[in-house]
Amino acid sequence: MRTERISTTEPEDEAALGSLRPRTIAEFVGQDEIKEKLQIYISAAKARREPLDHVLLNGPPGLGKTTLAQIIAAEMGVGFRVSSGPAIEKAGDLAAILTNLHPGDVFFIDEIHRLRRNVEEILYPAMEDGKIDIILGEGPNAQSLRIDLPEFTLVGATTRAGLLSAPMRDRFEVSFRLGFYTVAELTRIVVRSGELLGISVSPEGAAELAKRARGTPRIANRLLRRTRDYAEVKAEGRIDREIARSALEMLQIDEAGLDDLDRAVLRALVDKFAGGPVGLETLAACLSEEKDTITDVVEPFLLQEGFLQRTPQGRVATDRTYEHLGKPRSDRLL
Repeated sequence: MRTERISTTEPEDEAALGSLRPRTIAEFVGQDEIKEKLQIYISAAKARREPLDHVLLNGPPGLGKTTLAQIIAAEMGVGFRVSSGPAIEKAGDLAAILTNLHPGDVFFIDEIHRLRRNVEEILYPAMEDGKIDIILGEGPNAQSLRIDLPEFTLVGATTRAGLLSAPMRDRFEVSFRLGFYTVAELTRIVVRSGELLGISVSPEGAAELAKRARGTPRIANRLLRRTRDYAEVKAEGRIDREIARSALEMLQIDEAGLDDLDRAVLRALVDKFAGGPVGLETLAACLSEEKDTITDVVEPFLLQEGFLQRTPQGRVATDRTYEHLGKPRSDRLL
């Protein structure tokens, strides 16, 4: 079990200043509808001097779920405790965390859909009634002990909301789905990150990185760091459009933001399966990749950008895929 307690009310140190994560709702770029609702809910909870209701954050990786959870704690002025579904192995592990929370704390569970069932059942009374039941002893001498918990806010994050059990999903009063970011939003993120990292980035260079970041801030920041390395060696540290393009070409990220794995998926569909339809297991086996990698990392962006379609029979390549790969549609078998 791995947990960490972070105080959001202590003065920022140098390490915190080096972080690229925004610390307030005002600093958070994108997800405007979510931010507006969240600001209202936080303001209302603070006015009532109550913890924020439990929050579920859903969406592909890298869109800011963990950052939003930290912002909730910071805006509420409370502590932040973090763990993940796979890390909480036993009901006793969860009970130990819950009983050590301070009043009002935010408890963040990443990949909450991967909680074990026996652990998940401990959360139900904790979320609804602020209590947990602990069994002492075994067999006929076993006794049930109910422990009162301090009021807290559970923030759950998941990349696969469909795998959450209905009882768990129903216990979240607030649920948000994060969407991909626009190029304009990602450009603002790259510019801000460049300032924090002390990198000279022109608006055109930032826009070039943003266009190829797959609508994801985490990828935009990663591309910025790798382009910084390239610029420091090749261009005296300044990132403009040409330097950004050269660095991205080195990284083999094309103008649509597709990397080697994306193109491998599309080429397999077109070259080996005549454009589809093809099932997920067959596609994963063909590429020697895990199914979860394709469904969680590759497919969301390809679907969003119109390179891929899901049908009851399987995955199908679209006209845009043929155009992007430079292959005529007549190559498809009928």
